[in-house]
Amino acid sequence: MADGHAKPNHDYHLVDPSPWPIVGSFFAFITAVGLIMWMKSMSVGGLHFGPYLGGAGFIGLLYVMAAWWADVIKEAEHEGFHTRVVQISHRYGMILFIASEVMFFVAWFWAFFDASLFTNEAIQQARVEFTGGQWPPKGTEVLNPFHLPLLNTLILLTSGTTVTWAHHGLLHNDRSALKNGLILTIILGAIFTCVQAYEYSHAPFGFKDSIYGATFFMATGFHGFHVLVGTIFLFVCLMRAYAGHFTPTHHLGFEFAAWYWHFVDVVWLFLFSCIYVWGSWGAVIEGAG
Repeated sequence: MADGHAKPNHDYHLVDPSPWPIVGSFFAFITAVGLIMWMKSMSVGGLHFGPYLGGAGFIGLLYVMAAWWADVIKEAEHEGFHTRVVQISHRYGMILFIASEVMFFVAWFWAFFDASLFTNEAIQQARVEFTGGQWPPKGTEVLNPFHLPLLNTLILLTSGTTVTWAHHGLLHNDRSALKNGLILTIILGAIFTCVQAYEYSHAPFGFKDSIYGATFFMATGFHGFHVLVGTIFLFVCLMRAYAGHFTPTHHLGFEFAAWYWHFVDVVWLFLFSCIYVWGSWGAVIEGAG
């Protein structure tokens, strides 16, 4: 946490002691305990306060994130600690974070392809019993990939162009293009989330119905969560843009938001192609016939 110390005569940022790591760990622990108590229906003295404990911990986490990131913004915008060398380190960190997110989704794709490509393996007797030796499992009615999923694909692809427009505007010091591009991208992200929520509420299968439903909702649901996080990320960038932050040569916060959004776009293309289109091939389509 920055405390107003003078900037040293070197290109590296020696971060001042900060309370946020330990405070954040405390609230994360409280959130985990509350969620465990809620999921296990645990009580103390007959009182089921797990949801309230988890909710309080989550609110605390949100406060820590806002305060911590506000300190980082202060270090970058007002105290000049984010030199060229520091920016390179930040970029490496963001690249590694996105790489970890790629592997996170690789796990869900792995689960999906393991279940869909090996439905009739002798060593998977339980799977054969539940799937009928075919994919999608026998009797499963699936979503029409060329209805709402295709609409959401077009929405995300369009949002990729609007965030690129915003980035282009910033690089050319066009503040109006920056703000308008961000506004459009946020609106498109919100529309995507609403369409996916509607799709989920009308899905002809449930999470617990079969391995198809489990792998479908885990992969697409976590992607939907990432879209929500990316939308919030871009909204914060919009607020910072209105506050006069970001210059053509110094805009790491926006750059990382754009990277994250493009990552979300690419993951969706794989989800749409593999799970919605290929994964439903030959199955009964919702509303068909």
